[in-house]
Amino acid sequence: MRNNTIITLFVGFFVTYFVLIPSLVVSDDTISVPSDKSQINSWFQANIKGYNERKATLDPPLAEAEASPKIIKLTADGNGEFKTIGDAIKSIPEGNKNRVIISLGPGNYTEKIKIERTKPFISFVGDPKNVARIIFGGTAAEYGTVESATLIVESDYFSAANIVIMNSAPRPDGVVKDAQAVALRIGGDKASFYNCKFYGFQDTLCDDKGLHLFKDCYIQGTVDFIFGNGKSIYLNTEVDVLPGDNLAIITAQARHNQDEDTGYSFIHCKILGTGGTAWLGRAWMPFSKVVFSYTDMSDVVHSEGWSNNFKPQTEQTVFFGEYSNTGPGSSLNARVGFAKKLDAANAKPFLSLGFIQASKWLLPPPQV
Repeated sequence: MRNNTIITLFVGFFVTYFVLIPSLVVSDDTISVPSDKSQINSWFQANIKGYNERKATLDPPLAEAEASPKIIKLTADGNGEFKTIGDAIKSIPEGNKNRVIISLGPGNYTEKIKIERTKPFISFVGDPKNVARIIFGGTAAEYGTVESATLIVESDYFSAANIVIMNSAPRPDGVVKDAQAVALRIGGDKASFYNCKFYGFQDTLCDDKGLHLFKDCYIQGTVDFIFGNGKSIYLNTEVDVLPGDNLAIITAQARHNQDEDTGYSFIHCKILGTGGTAWLGRAWMPFSKVVFSYTDMSDVVHSEGWSNNFKPQTEQTVFFGEYSNTGPGSSLNARVGFAKKLDAANAKPFLSLGFIQASKWLLPPPQV
């Protein structure tokens, strides 16, 4: 009888520890995006639980910040708690330790915004049915490229949902010097963007550094319009190559050496446009790393796919990969020799939430 009791207790412990516990702490290295696009949202909801279910496994500062969120409500006409987004940001103390959600009412917010590194845990939330638009027209000629952004985020744990971010500067014509203009520069670590739209031409989105997720977003541009040295997943996001350039480039990822853990992974995205004028990426830096998987590519994609940026030596060091893509622009028949045609095993690391260490910080879209 005593032996049966011990066996029963052991079985109970085994079931609890090896079955129930792993469901709470399973490594996100094993959580891969499904191959069926229709399953993305249910898969995401099943794996990215809310704060109450995840607080024990989140980064401790983040868990502490999410426990007591504060909401600031703004309106585009300046009749909210503060007249501008910039004023609301100024009200947040340096060394902020609590989640601050800035709720943006519909309309245009015409201002240039910078969130300093000393102010983490800030969220922007708009109305999905009538989104807020943050608009400014800064150019590299006036501010320098990375400082030209309409929204600059240097702090960690930023999030945004249902927001349009636009740089309204004129399209570069190749004559005016330093006409490139950034809509967003995200240089903070562990940032997420849900249902956000980024409008610009050259250098629209500076994915500067840190771990990031862009889900259900839209990014418009012409040349190098997703660039920087971040490590990011772009999930179910539309990438729109505007017509009019004989040479368009979607990505200019800036990995400098083989020891840097950075790169872009596009999963279940859609590349829009026509004309066969767009390269998926160029070797802006010697070790640029970009992978497209399960992506629908229109015929805007040039048949060769990738550019060595007129530096043949980079062909040995860049990592430009493709896996299981569809559409007329996805044909691998004429791809450059240094493009990697990935199989399931080699593509797996780029399809995993472990690519951005999601279990430590990624939460569902912020809500008011």
